[in-house]
Amino acid sequence: MTVVRALRMALVLALALWQCLAPSAAMAAGRDPQLAERAQRFERALSASREGRLDEALGLWSSVLEATPNDAAAWSNRGNVRLMMGDPEGAIADQNRAMEIDPGELDPHLNRGTAEEALGLWREAEKDYQWILARDPGESAALYNLGNVRGSLGDWEDARACFNAAAEARPGMAMARSSAALAAFQQGDIAAAEHDLRQLIRRYPLFADARAALTAVLWRRGARGEAESHWAAASGLDPRYRQEQWLSRIRRWPPKAVQALEEFLSLAA
Repeated sequence: MTVVRALRMALVLALALWQCLAPSAAMAAGRDPQLAERAQRFERALSASREGRLDEALGLWSSVLEATPNDAAAWSNRGNVRLMMGDPEGAIADQNRAMEIDPGELDPHLNRGTAEEALGLWREAEKDYQWILARDPGESAALYNLGNVRGSLGDWEDARACFNAAAEARPGMAMARSSAALAAFQQGDIAAAEHDLRQLIRRYPLFADARAALTAVLWRRGARGEAESHWAAASGLDPRYRQEQWLSRIRRWPPKAVQALEEFLSLAA
């Protein structure tokens, strides 16, 4: 079974794609030269996708689909590449085809949800994530993405709950913990946000999102000196946190955190 995970809005950020042939498929490929050639073509397409060679990857996936038009994994993977290339409508079409071929597979719903998010189709994306969670309540990527959707709809209480659930389902999912802390900040629970971000930074000292988020929290609390220290680390790790449009539209921080960081930057410049 091929597994594809799209944890963030892939229109701008890279998707995480990987796959593993089921043992029976791998054994069959070893016995059949034609199947072996198809497997190698699939691997080349996957490698190009992973490495960000998107034009090449798109052509390779299309070639795979010409040879095996009923390969649901190839349709879903090509849809992810189309999304990364800025074509969410085409991505949705490919994910729909993958679902027609393999109606029970979770990944095309996850991937279609990210494409729907790129178009601002929050309710449609929510339905895809809920479809996944009805079948696998602990699916961390669906929980995390649902949190982003709920936040985009202004429901930060539910967003916080989704982010926390994602972090519990996958303890190493640092972005879920950072997002939960930011949702707490949006709700006015500054003490909890600060506590959780400090814990996260102790575990992941080079995690730019938590450093930048703590900068915003400390600034709002009036601790300018410490805020400047964390900002020096955050901006050195990832300069995108200086960009308000990226922060609010792509990373999708809550409004209060974006405002606090913007105020800090305007006065610290």
